[in-house]
Amino acid sequence: MDKVNYTLLCDFYELTMSNGYFENGMKDKTVYFDVFFRRVPDGGGFAIAAGLEQVIEYVKNLHFDDDDIEFLKSKNIFSNGFLDYLRTFRFHGDIWALPEGTPVFPREPIMTVRGNAIEAQLIETFVLLTLNHQSLIATKASRIVRAAGGRAVSEFGSRRAQGADGAVFGARASYIAGCNGTACVLADEKYGVPSSGTMAHSWVQMFDTEYEAFETYCKTYSKSATLLVDTYNVLKSGVPNAIRAFDSVYGKDNKEVSLAIRLDSGDIAYLSRKARKMLDDAGYSHCKIVASNSLDEYIIRDLINQDAKIDIFGVGERLITSKSEPVFGGVYKLAAVEDENGNIIPRIKISENPEKITYPHFKKLYRLYEKESGKAAADLLCVHDEEPDFTKPYELFDPDYTWKRKTLTDYIAKELQVRIFENGNCVYTSPDINEIRKYCAEQLETLWEEVTRFENPHNYYVDLSQKLWDIKKALLEKNGK
Repeated sequence: MDKVNYTLLCDFYELTMSNGYFENGMKDKTVYFDVFFRRVPDGGGFAIAAGLEQVIEYVKNLHFDDDDIEFLKSKNIFSNGFLDYLRTFRFHGDIWALPEGTPVFPREPIMTVRGNAIEAQLIETFVLLTLNHQSLIATKASRIVRAAGGRAVSEFGSRRAQGADGAVFGARASYIAGCNGTACVLADEKYGVPSSGTMAHSWVQMFDTEYEAFETYCKTYSKSATLLVDTYNVLKSGVPNAIRAFDSVYGKDNKEVSLAIRLDSGDIAYLSRKARKMLDDAGYSHCKIVASNSLDEYIIRDLINQDAKIDIFGVGERLITSKSEPVFGGVYKLAAVEDENGNIIPRIKISENPEKITYPHFKKLYRLYEKESGKAAADLLCVHDEEPDFTKPYELFDPDYTWKRKTLTDYIAKELQVRIFENGNCVYTSPDINEIRKYCAEQLETLWEEVTRFENPHNYYVDLSQKLWDIKKALLEKNGK
């Protein structure tokens, strides 16, 4: 990303609107935009925010090259004054965001952008595509990791990803959400996602016999070997030849070598049970079994329920593309503007579809945790200048179901968004990816099982303060006439 200028990776209407703002004296008008999503993919109870680090690098590098200006000039639609303005364009605004790895719920802001109308408008596409993609893959990866029940999951999807960035950033997001590593080497080099891999069926086919292929591989890699045992016949030749190769090169008593076999086809539950017994009987109880082949959270859960003897799951296309629901659906909506005196004026979008009605104003987001359990009980959205009294019992209600109320009496509140940019300067240091991964795991532990289950998850409370509720209600009455 530090070698590519992505400034023109935007929708054309962002440029036409920006030119319009410039021509109509609105370029310096301060605005507030929220990034949020309306529905959790796969019918889940929560999503995981990811992609912030790449947004930061994009905003830092935001500028128009001379070639960009000449290209825009050739469109014969933009004023010369606007093009001259773009020659020295930089982002001078403010950004707040949820740290990567934070569980997030519908309609609460993953990111808030404050800036002049042109700055805030132009970054919309890249911000959305980055947060949408990585949050989608992190959310899917979390489901798969949770289905594995503590067994290791490795991301295998590069060859089925939608393009190079899809592979690399998908691997990054998967690791944040709990995958143990990736097959993608570039994701390891660029972002520190541990990469690993062994052989394809072509390795086995290159040799005259399966046994020769296995023995040669074991001799080549003296400390670790995973043998793919389904090129011909798993139980008749694959596993027996793997055992022979282990015997020949390592010996049964050599427990320092990391050994595994991989199953990539067939009835994996049945084959894994049979293979486990064969390995144990041969003295290789320490040899792990890896399973791959179009896995997802439901297949993994079924395999475990069928007592499959699998230690590691390799998950490819259904993870890296989030095949079951490949669109996250995050949006970028205007929430407020400032008048000439600096007063913040809330704005709302109204729709015939209730879920598309936005929450107005410049807001703060709190998460309320029960003191005794440490579990997250609810989130609270309030106006930016509110200071809720969290020393008193707090009555929550679900804005979509106003009759559903809940009172918290012994709790702590934590503001979730952190300052990323201030007056165009980045004031946030992106954590190491392993710190993000650790933070994500810790935050997932604060969610009740009712929220994390796959089917019919609990509807987590995202409450509005009374002040914010009243503002929304007044805007609905004013603009809905």
